[in-house]
Amino acid sequence: MINIIKKRFLFFAISISALLISIIFLLAAGLNIGMDFSGGSRLTLNFEQQIAIGDLEAELSSIGYGTAVVQSASSGDYIIRTAKLSAEEKETIKTDLAAAFGEFIEKGFEDIPPETAIGTARVAVIGLVLAAAVVMAYITWAFRAMPKPFRYGVCAVIALLHDALIVLGIFAILGITAHLEVNLMFITGILAVIGYSVNNIVVIFDRIRENVKANPGASFEVIVSNSITQTFSRSINTSLTTLITVLALILFIGTNIQSFAWALFIGIIAGTFDSLFIATSLLVVWEKKEWRRFIDWMPMFRAKQQNINT
Repeated sequence: MINIIKKRFLFFAISISALLISIIFLLAAGLNIGMDFSGGSRLTLNFEQQIAIGDLEAELSSIGYGTAVVQSASSGDYIIRTAKLSAEEKETIKTDLAAAFGEFIEKGFEDIPPETAIGTARVAVIGLVLAAAVVMAYITWAFRAMPKPFRYGVCAVIALLHDALIVLGIFAILGITAHLEVNLMFITGILAVIGYSVNNIVVIFDRIRENVKANPGASFEVIVSNSITQTFSRSINTSLTTLITVLALILFIGTNIQSFAWALFIGIIAGTFDSLFIATSLLVVWEKKEWRRFIDWMPMFRAKQQNINT
């Protein structure tokens, strides 16, 4: 098996590249903010005949709702998300769609005011920050018998933030291509990813603790490398079986939990990578005081230093 710790700077390069790509897409495309956080109306209709989403979007655009987002559900329903609709505007849309596409059944209508959406967004952000703080505190406490346990908590949280940024970057792409929204189900998915990733990280960190106790004079880099090797198969197998279940959710469950399922799917992949390659490598870099080497190795800082020298 590849010596992961020996190749740690290669994995840092992969990680940083993924982060930069995610940030670029976030800045360029932004996120498709759902009505849970932006406010608006969601109308769910079921037509007697099959309709192409493009035709439905074109018809809505012709009556002044060009920004409406249309999604199809596995049950044959069509979900239309718009800015907040009055009762008259809602009836206008229904009348026009009935004339254009025939009879339909209204399966549901939701209306969330902007004030409620802002409050929901604030609570979601606070919840994520608290979750990260609790994770850091818990891991620091759990590894209190180890030298410098605070490092374990910090490395774990850095890995979790990496997971969250990767998920956000991919959701910026999926928001354009698949109209996936960042909503409360997305936040639920992120929290589930945090829990899953913490579990993976703690398993590896716990093996490091056991090996440190069993080999007190051994090199910390060797101990971490052996610990990863010993837990590698377990981490990969657990992630693969979980991904199969999440993939079933994506393929066979309706649009109501698509944001949750996709966030979980992307987050599990990113979290598995981080737990094996990033969190552990950061521990070694910190232990060996390689931060200067790490900074010098990064292309952006190396180029800047070369410009200064010239």
